[in-house]
Amino acid sequence: MEILAVSGLSFTYPQCQSPALKNIGFTLEKGDFAVLCGATGSGKSTLLRMLKRELAPMGDMRGEISFCGKALSDLDDRTSAASVGFVAQRPEQQIVTDKVWHELAFGLENLGVKPDEIYRRIAEMASYFGINDWFDRDTAELSGGQKQLLNLASVLVMQPQLLILDEPTAQLDPIAAADFTATLKRLNQDFSLTILMAEHRLEDVVPICDR
Repeated sequence: MEILAVSGLSFTYPQCQSPALKNIGFTLEKGDFAVLCGATGSGKSTLLRMLKRELAPMGDMRGEISFCGKALSDLDDRTSAASVGFVAQRPEQQIVTDKVWHELAFGLENLGVKPDEIYRRIAEMASYFGINDWFDRDTAELSGGQKQLLNLASVLVMQPQLLILDEPTAQLDPIAAADFTATLKRLNQDFSLTILMAEHRLEDVVPICDR
């Protein structure tokens, strides 16, 4: 099943003469674990943000992006928010609440999910990620690795079909980075979650990715 299709995608930022992206094309099938690699400034973050409609930069876009056979621009707001998950490079910039449990619930609350369903989903997610012990802690007290794991859990509790990650281990120490990468592989194997990840630590991710 084709999850994502990009065809002839080009993008130029305002007041720039040369495009940041030029004629990009690829597809992702359900369960793919793909790594996007390239030098700093080559357009990786621009491409990934264009695949998450709410984060797409302003500028001149040409080409097509489709999600599950439908144009990304035609998705309703709820589907767009929940079905395409995004984890950014800096953990602190994605956390929006003061408590771990509230961070897990925040996305579901904004989607209008019923309270009983929210409680069930965040309990399951906390158990899967092994974060029960810091469920009631302040988010400001967490380490960088814990914050990024919380960001990942907060996205996955909304049950996305596609997970996009923009250099998620860049701010983590080597041990935390290895643990985070291992968690991604487990998610891909356990749930056939489709993953597209930009990463510089290729020695950690190339051995476990499909493409």
